[in-house]
Amino acid sequence: MSWHRYDPARKCLILTLHVQPHARKSEVAGLYGDALKVRIAAPAADNLANAELIDFLSEALDVPKSSVSIRHGATARRKVIQISGGPDLGARLDQLK
Repeated sequence: MSWHRYDPARKCLILTLHVQPHARKSEVAGLYGDALKVRIAAPAADNLANAELIDFLSEALDVPKSSVSIRHGATARRKVIQISGGPDLGARLDQLK
């Protein structure tokens, strides 16, 4: 199973991420099993890591923050993220790895 897929019916990209809070800086750290590992420079407390993850992904993929949402795993390290947008998101995602 791949860690990302594009859903043409909903016009969104679905990502499976393994998120590591309390990192020195926010960055993509490569694959972690069947997920993409993302280090986030924010603590997990008070939803700060989730907010930083949304900021990081929206900036990295050049989409509005409102296009990025956490579908599953808001309180877990393993998260399923939905990013609304066109099929060109896949090309932008390849630049992250």
